[in-house]
Amino acid sequence: MGKVTFLNPEFLWLFLLVPIAIAWLFYKRNQLSATLTMPTIAPFVGQRTFLAKAKPLLFVLRLLALSSIIIALARPRSVDVTSKSKMTKGVDIVMAIDVSSSMLANDLKPNRLEALKKVASTFIQDRVNDRIGLVVYAGESYTRTPVTSDKAILLQSLKTIVYDDSVLADGTGIGVGLATAINRIKDSKAKSRIVILLTDGVNNSGTIDPRTAAEIAKEYGIKVYTIGIGTNGNALFPVAKDANGKLVFRRMPVEIDQKLMQEIAKTTDAKYFRATSNRKLQAIYDEINTLETTEINEQKFYNYDEKYKMFALLAFVLLGIEVLARNTVFRGIV
Repeated sequence: MGKVTFLNPEFLWLFLLVPIAIAWLFYKRNQLSATLTMPTIAPFVGQRTFLAKAKPLLFVLRLLALSSIIIALARPRSVDVTSKSKMTKGVDIVMAIDVSSSMLANDLKPNRLEALKKVASTFIQDRVNDRIGLVVYAGESYTRTPVTSDKAILLQSLKTIVYDDSVLADGTGIGVGLATAINRIKDSKAKSRIVILLTDGVNNSGTIDPRTAAEIAKEYGIKVYTIGIGTNGNALFPVAKDANGKLVFRRMPVEIDQKLMQEIAKTTDAKYFRATSNRKLQAIYDEINTLETTEINEQKFYNYDEKYKMFALLAFVLLGIEVLARNTVFRGIV
């Protein structure tokens, strides 16, 4: 049974008549029955019959009937609501992630790459109606996951991203990373197409100039949100490996080409963000999530089940019982 509502709830104000009726009965109780004047009632003391004591129940029946009529007038009905949603304007998103060795710096906890993966995972799960792809880049780039609506595949692919200098040459090729991301969605028919480009350094690798890639994105109507990740000041960066293959860290200045990232975002009518902490990184993805929304056309269907008939019938039955009892069983009862 669905939620019960009232079509004409203003009739419920009539319940204020109930205490008035009770007060009126109490005030007129001695005038509602026939009286007989006698010099003494001593012989009748304690002689009231059960029917005489039960006679006030007739008024209770009338009050119940009145209450049922009021409820019937208010038109109670249960409502079952079903919804049907249809995605009308989808968004295709490619997340271009810097996986160079500097992403292992631990100014974000436990390091930049792991912090990003955690935030990006939440972002992917929130975009339930959109298609998302993953591109990774360092000195080179490649598509890790084509644009897809299968969130399970995306999350697994994201989870397994690691720094591996045997797969990609180290360095920061912002231009090639952006170009690969653009290539994944340039032919998309989605209403909106965006790239989220994240880096923690300066462009020092690759054969494509980042500004040229930004102009290409603009030609295709693709927005490029850029994120510079890394604290202000110095951070511990991996600089070498020891004899056991373990990374050696050294404190070095954090360098992010913010001017370049701002230019890319401005060229494509998007925004640049700076993530200096885990909390700030989460806030940035939350903001992008808000800026790029998917329009949903939701249709609701209401099924009403009228309940007033049972209350009207109950009122009729109660009044019938009251009238019948008054003129038969309680007839002549003082």
